[in-house]
Amino acid sequence: MRLLHTMLRVGNLEKSIEFYTSVLGMKVLRQKEYPSGRFTLAFLGYGSEADSTVLELTYNWDTDKYDLGSAYGHIAIEVEDVFETCKIVSEKFGEEVVVRKPGPLLGQVGGVILAFIVDPDGYKIELLGRKDYLEKFEIEKKDE
Repeated sequence: MRLLHTMLRVGNLEKSIEFYTSVLGMKVLRQKEYPSGRFTLAFLGYGSEADSTVLELTYNWDTDKYDLGSAYGHIAIEVEDVFETCKIVSEKFGEEVVVRKPGPLLGQVGGVILAFIVDPDGYKIELLGRKDYLEKFEIEKKDE
């Protein structure tokens, strides 16, 4: 078994694709419209669906906004440099997109550097520094 994808409903597919590709470096892997169901699916990720977990963006043509609810938390993305990624996000989409500035995990001195940003629909994304994340949580690095 393996985790295949996470699905997010989005109100503006083009804006969401721009965010995930230009800011977070994902690639559109496939996209298809379903006219009889009045929706479009776009799958984005960093690797092929055969080898990687990806993000599914679902755009229902007649809905432009969703209530996020209180149960959803966030998705986490590993980045090389949390500070630089937040700078790029702020420049492209505004400073308000960075909802938790880069810094250590709360209650820690030093350690894992993280930040939180929000996508165009308000979904939270945790940015974690690659080196810090692997070392501080002692996660075994998969051979690349």
